[in-house]
Amino acid sequence: MTAIDQVAAAPITSAEQRSPSRAWRKLKANKGALVGLTIIAFFAILAIIAPLLPLPDPNATSWSTIRKAPSAAHWLGTDDIGRDILSRMIWGAQASLMAGVFSVAIAVFVGVPFGLISGYFGGWIDMIISRITEAFLAMPFLITAIALAAFLGPSLSNAMIAIGLSAMPIFVRLTRGQVLAVKTEEYIEGARSIGLRHFSIITRYILPNVFAPILVQATLTIATAIIAEASLSFLGLGQQPPAPSWGSMLNVAKNFLSQAPWMAMWPGIAIFLVVIGFNLLGDGLRDALDPREA
Repeated sequence: MTAIDQVAAAPITSAEQRSPSRAWRKLKANKGALVGLTIIAFFAILAIIAPLLPLPDPNATSWSTIRKAPSAAHWLGTDDIGRDILSRMIWGAQASLMAGVFSVAIAVFVGVPFGLISGYFGGWIDMIISRITEAFLAMPFLITAIALAAFLGPSLSNAMIAIGLSAMPIFVRLTRGQVLAVKTEEYIEGARSIGLRHFSIITRYILPNVFAPILVQATLTIATAIIAEASLSFLGLGQQPPAPSWGSMLNVAKNFLSQAPWMAMWPGIAIFLVVIGFNLLGDGLRDALDPREA
């Protein structure tokens, strides 16, 4: 087989192994992944259609309905200043899901290119990027996010940036490791032998073959990012009052656990379900995209 034949054949084999139809069939056969996908879709749809739902204003206060238990008028009860918890839960889903998705998007779009460069070129470039990555990984993820959020200032957008930058080293290390394994394949050597530029080799042959583990890691990291956003909002470094957020709702509820436990129960359950959903989906994607699995 010539070098050109190797370059042409190898990516096709990889594409066959990870074809969308085959991966989707395996994903549908995974009941846990379907449960996770259903949970995520449920909360995502609620967040998207929140403006269309006949809900009370999530920021409207009522001194006559302070800390009321769940009832026909307020299905999930009210908080310390009479705001409807169901309304704040649904609107808060927007902040929590957006923080999870956009934080991971920042981590992927910043971390993956550095991982590709580090793994492909090696040498002193790899050494510098690897040492910086290891320095970041030596610090606990949440502590780094809190420090960056405090430095940038309290807001949801700054919290997303802080979480994204804190998660970035994970994707640098993962991408680098995958590139080191892929770049020794014969079709990569064939691509070099026919004179393809480095950029073409990375984008056409290496990136598609390391995309699957990156996608799985991104799905799992969204769950971590949602917990991190809730933690930052709980500490007053994320979504700022009166805008609803599951983390800020827990921050308020901690003062009324004995008088109004429902204030903490519902946002806690929502965070738990969404995190479980993304973890189940991530595990399902890992199995569906693994070419070694039948």
